[in-house]
Amino acid sequence: MKIIIGILITAAALWLTTAVVPGIRIESSLTSFLIVAVVFGIVNVFVRPVVRLLSLPVTILTLGLFTFVINALMLMLTAWLVGNAMSIEGEGIAKLWSALIGSVVISIATMV
Repeated sequence: MKIIIGILITAAALWLTTAVVPGIRIESSLTSFLIVAVVFGIVNVFVRPVVRLLSLPVTILTLGLFTFVINALMLMLTAWLVGNAMSIEGEGIAKLWSALIGSVVISIATMV
């Protein structure tokens, strides 16, 4: 039951992100939001700890601010994994900025 509630909260946070951040798009169906939420959860459980461990020196050097970049990269990885269900518009730095703003919105929304 706790996992289902977590997926629903993440899906709601993703919906809020698509409403607030202009560069992030998810197909407007409930199943797309749920699929993206599940994949985002899986990426955060399996990939994020490894990336955080490997980037620990950079994170310490930037006093923890690199964590925002890691969150943005996890969001970009999720967009790449789900294919057409989610897209982050832009190229290079513009795409990273959209993902960075989106990851901050997702973090705040799931915290609330």
